Amino acid sequence: MPHNDPAVRLAELRQLMAKYSYEYYVLDEPSVSDAVYDGLMRELKAIEAEHPELITPESPTQRVGGRPLSKFAKVEHSSRMISLNDVFAEEEVAAWVTRTEKLLPGRTLEFFADIKMDGLACALIYEDGQFVQAVTRGDGFVGEDVTLNVRTIANVPLQLRDVKEYENFHRGRTEVRGEIVMYKDDFAALNKQREAEGLPLFANPRNLAAGTIRQLDPKLTAARPLRFRAYDVLRPDRSEVPTNMYAYEALRALGLAANKQATVFTDLKGVMEFVHHWDVARHDLPFNTDGLVVKLNDRKLYDELGTVGKNPRAAVAYKYAAEEGTSIIKDILISIGRTGAAGPVAVFDPVVIAGTTVQHATLHNSDEIARKDIRVGDTAVIYKAGDIIPQVREVLTELRPKDSQPFNMEAELKRQYPELDFERPEGEAIYRVKGATGPLLLKKALEHYASKGALDIDTLGEKNVVTLVDAGLVTDLADIYGLTKEQVLGLDRFAEISAAKLVDAIQAAKQPPLARFIFGLGIRHVGSQTAIDLAKRFESIEALSEATLDDLLEVEGIGTVVAESVVAWFTDEDNIQLLKKFADFGVEPHYEAPKAGVLSGKKFVITGTLHTMSRDIAADKIRALGGTFQSAVGKDTDYLVTGDNVGASKLTKAEKLGVKRLLEADLLKLLDT
Repeated sequence: MPHNDPAVRLAELRQLMAKYSYEYYVLDEPSVSDAVYDGLMRELKAIEAEHPELITPESPTQRVGGRPLSKFAKVEHSSRMISLNDVFAEEEVAAWVTRTEKLLPGRTLEFFADIKMDGLACALIYEDGQFVQAVTRGDGFVGEDVTLNVRTIANVPLQLRDVKEYENFHRGRTEVRGEIVMYKDDFAALNKQREAEGLPLFANPRNLAAGTIRQLDPKLTAARPLRFRAYDVLRPDRSEVPTNMYAYEALRALGLAANKQATVFTDLKGVMEFVHHWDVARHDLPFNTDGLVVKLNDRKLYDELGTVGKNPRAAVAYKYAAEEGTSIIKDILISIGRTGAAGPVAVFDPVVIAGTTVQHATLHNSDEIARKDIRVGDTAVIYKAGDIIPQVREVLTELRPKDSQPFNMEAELKRQYPELDFERPEGEAIYRVKGATGPLLLKKALEHYASKGALDIDTLGEKNVVTLVDAGLVTDLADIYGLTKEQVLGLDRFAEISAAKLVDAIQAAKQPPLARFIFGLGIRHVGSQTAIDLAKRFESIEALSEATLDDLLEVEGIGTVVAESVVAWFTDEDNIQLLKKFADFGVEPHYEAPKAGVLSGKKFVITGTLHTMSRDIAADKIRALGGTFQSAVGKDTDYLVTGDNVGASKLTKAEKLGVKRLLEADLLKLLDT
């Protein structure tokens, strides 16, 4: 299980992140994405914020990166190549603006914003306009001399363009800072060529660009389509570059590529419009990016604010929603899909992926779990496949609890579904409910969905369900809403009137009460009363689908078994698509708060058979008058209504708890009131 000792967790995180930092900053061969590292860093910062006494000098929060490689000559930077504080929301940008305004009272502020490129940071040194040296970022203080390799990059000018307006840049030392990148199209073409040659594919443009620059043979660098894009220019006399926008104008005039998207704003509104625009438009850029840089345009004010630790006060990096993140797996549940397939689901602490909060991910099957060695208690790398379905990319075994055990699919099936038998057909990776076929399960599910206790579609009885499923017109619950009279008329059982009656009844059930819809979905262990409790607590199917185990356990009467079943159902890929299909057909479950009535605050249990009405109808009448219908006698039950053939256990329990007993006639009097 996950560690509860913050000191132990911190030690593990620091050790693992030191390894990742060395791979990223020194070897340029990262084994994980930036999003994974950022996720671990956020967890580390959170623990240190809560336990500041545990902060140590070697913590990744206290330094930039690792040592440079020894195979290239080390070069000390003229000034530190700093990193920026990350922000992830408009509120954080607004807070930064407020702090800046307080530090510079009465000043007119301009904000410079630009695309943050995902490449290898590098500084180009020019003496009297001639290119003389290229130095990698390294640890920010000391980088590595990669001059011979950078000289091979076609868009790096070996001599600055002679422009009269910027002729001072040709005198003495001019340092240009920027990113070495590989464009997405070039990367795709290179991988396509390697695939044709039977060679292994490269992972991503950033890794390839960094790895290429670190090659000892410049000929290999020359063979790769790298580009340099500048974002800053430094002069010994800093007053020569008064603003960041001036720097970009100078860079482009001198012959260096610099982003044309860069813009100056006078207020937060303009900055955030720029942020939101590029959140969508960034996918059309030729290079990869994970956010924007926002800083004061006036460089004198920028310098005046100085730095805190390793971060300047006058700039922030706005990070777009990560496509990956890390979280600790709390449990592995198994959901049963509409075909009887058993699908394992990882449940973990909530994490934001691609702009949405996720807390569970499909694990596909037992073979996939074994291949990735996924266990309860593991720290997992979560991502969204196609930006839709959360999945586990890998687990960080370095952070695995020492008492963890491999996941046993068969043992978990027996534990979670003791009443069912499962089999794994030969040649398949999926366990299925023994003796159940997809059409058989669908027929039962559709009968339940249309039943009186659920959506009450009286024309959709057993025989009509069988006819529709066998004809292939219905492959899931939502398909009924797409039926047309013409389709139904083609079936043996239907004539003009009966076909129209069926289709009309189904269409009339497009705005069902939320509780009935939840019950109709057939979620294991969710009866009509539990569905009512869930509807009352969450008030929409969307909110229920996003509920965590802890959220569900807060609902009165819901225990661990029911909560796990609900989470598993809403995590199943088939069910996710089913809900989307319902929505596409215009099905909109609605919640109506219970109205006050003469039975408000009173709780009823019914046992035995009633003569005048069914138990479901009696329950509806009780609720309509403000009462609560319960499935079992408890301490808070007010009345036990008894009909014929009463079970002794409920009577005994009611008597023991002092619950008042009512006959059917007594109930009718209350309902008539």
